[in-house]
Amino acid sequence: MQDNARREVPSVVLFGLWQPSPRNTVETLSFILHNLPAIGERTLEHISIVGVAVGIAILTGVPIGIAITQSQRIADTVLYIGSIVITIPSIALFGVLIPILSKIGHGIGWLPAVIAAMLYAQLPIIRNTYTAIRNVDPALRSAATGMGMSAVQRLVRVEIPIALPVILAGVRIAVVLNIGVTAIAAYIGAGGLGTFISRGISQTDIRQLITGALSLGLLAIAADYALLRLQRRLTPKGLALRTE
Repeated sequence: MQDNARREVPSVVLFGLWQPSPRNTVETLSFILHNLPAIGERTLEHISIVGVAVGIAILTGVPIGIAITQSQRIADTVLYIGSIVITIPSIALFGVLIPILSKIGHGIGWLPAVIAAMLYAQLPIIRNTYTAIRNVDPALRSAATGMGMSAVQRLVRVEIPIALPVILAGVRIAVVLNIGVTAIAAYIGAGGLGTFISRGISQTDIRQLITGALSLGLLAIAADYALLRLQRRLTPKGLALRTE
């Protein structure tokens, strides 16, 4: 009876009772060191879900963001739908996807996690692409047209290079957002770093909770920094000088 009662102690209570004493810190660090291979494996699982989801979101979101610049009414509708999707709780979205994907034998696991993460990544990428393309200086468009460029050539050679830093900022937001969202995917058997958090909650093990949270935070920081460096590298020199 007492053992069962201990297992049912809410994780919130554990957080309240856990103090950063030397003993607890040493135990947590020891757990991390002894589980580095497992942490590495879960990190790769996490990266695979986020990477594929954001990759698909870029391939779909950037063209959509460019296309809706032609109509303000369509743009408002698309962005409104994207805002609705991103406010859906991840658990609820997984609940919607499970019965649908169960018909093809993939109700739980990697596939629903990727689809959910891809849907969450759409709004920041579409919105930043739309905003960046719309804010290109009209004088530059007129100059490109005057040089004999077609609409496609003007888009590829002028508008997208200028808009690229803002588009990449949207990708950064999508990646960091998805690193957090994908942690919930552990509850549908998708793996990832959220596994430590889910096990920590179910087993009332603060070491696993801290390991999962710390790993997720470090992964998000590393991904954001890497994309920031890429954003700066791909920013045209003229725009970089203007913003300094």
